[in-house]
Amino acid sequence: MTACAIETTAEDDDRDPGAAWPAGFTITADGAYAARLAGAGDALYAERWTLDGPEPYAVPLPLGQPEEPDAQLLPLADGRVLVARRVDGRRSTFSLLYPTGPATGELQLGAVEAPGSGRLVLLPPSPDGVCAYAMGVGPRTTTLWLVAGGAFGPERVAEIRGRCTGGVWLDRTGRMLALDRRLDDGPVKAVAVDLERGGEVTPLLQITEESDDRLLLADPDSGLLLIRSDAPSPGHDRLGWGVLGSLLPVRFPECLRLDDAAVTPFAVQPGQVLMPESCAVALRIDAAGGSWVGAWQPSSRRMAQLAAPRGWLAGAGLWTAGGELRLPYATAEAPCGLAGLEVPPEPEPAVVVEEPRVCRPVPLQQAPLTDRRPAG
Repeated sequence: MTACAIETTAEDDDRDPGAAWPAGFTITADGAYAARLAGAGDALYAERWTLDGPEPYAVPLPLGQPEEPDAQLLPLADGRVLVARRVDGRRSTFSLLYPTGPATGELQLGAVEAPGSGRLVLLPPSPDGVCAYAMGVGPRTTTLWLVAGGAFGPERVAEIRGRCTGGVWLDRTGRMLALDRRLDDGPVKAVAVDLERGGEVTPLLQITEESDDRLLLADPDSGLLLIRSDAPSPGHDRLGWGVLGSLLPVRFPECLRLDDAAVTPFAVQPGQVLMPESCAVALRIDAAGGSWVGAWQPSSRRMAQLAAPRGWLAGAGLWTAGGELRLPYATAEAPCGLAGLEVPPEPEPAVVVEEPRVCRPVPLQQAPLTDRRPAG
C-alpha cells in the first residue's frame, strides 16, 4: 500500500478539454474510491485509491502480465475495480479486480463484441455503486451494455437509434442516463434514456433547432445542469447552465468564456438541495501554458482561478458538501495525494455587468425525470 498525503496548499501542473470526466482517473459517485492505471512504459497496472478514510491510501492491483495503455478502469462502491480490455480489435473483455492479501484476485465477467469498427467505452460510475455500463456505437445505432452488476455476465440493456457520446447520470438510482445523440447528419442533442424501460428515449436539451446541445454534468440534489452549446454563437461552443425540469432559459455567463483557453466542468458540490444557484462548480482550464482550476457558482458574476497542486491528475476531483474542493495528484515524492482547496469568497461587484445571454428554454418537462420508480 502507498500512503496518501492530504495537503491544503496549491501549486501548478496538466487531457481532452471536451470530455466531461477523465479517462485516466475515475472516482465513484459517492467519492469513496477511485481507480487509475499506474506504472510506466510496459509495466502498467490497476491502482485503487481510497478517498473517504481519515488518511487516503492507494492499493496496487497488478496481475501476472501488465495492462495495455488503452485498458479502461472503473471503481465500484465495494472497493473492487472493473477493468475493460480490448482484444482482437472489436472484442472487449471485462473483469473485476480486488486485493487478496499480497496478491490480486480477478473475477472474469465475460466479453462483448463491439459494433462496426468501434470499441466499447465504459460510462461514468453508476450512482448505485453496483452496476457498470458500457456503450458501443455502430453506424446507425448505439448499444448499452450492463457489464457488471447483472446476474449472468454482460447483458444488453438498450439499443438507441443514432450515434451517441457522453454519458451523465440524472438521478441517484442509476435509472436515468443522459447521452448526446446525433441522428443522421443532424445536430447533436442530449436525450434522457430510461434504463428501466428498455432504453426509452425522451428529449432533454433543445435550445434551438440547429444548435449542438451537449450535457456535461448534472447534479441530482440541486437539479443543476452544465451544458455546452453553440446556440448563442453558431459554430462556437459556449459553456452554460440550466436547471433540470425548469422552464427558465439556459444561461451562458461571460465569465466562463476565456480567450485562448478551454473551460470544462468536472465536479459539482453535492447536498445543495433545490438550490442550483448556490452549487459550487469546479472547472478545468486548459491553455498553452498548462492546466489549472476554476471555481464558480451560478449566482456569481466571476470565476475564481486557482493554481492546481503539482502533479494534479487534471480534470479529476470532488467537492465536499461543506464546499472544500479535493484534487488528486501524484508525484515521485507523493505517488498518492489529495489536495484540499478552499475557494475564496466572492467580493461584492463594483460595477453592474451585462446579464448572460439566454436562449430558448430547455424542454426538460418533456422527459419523465420525476417520480422515476413506480410505486410498489
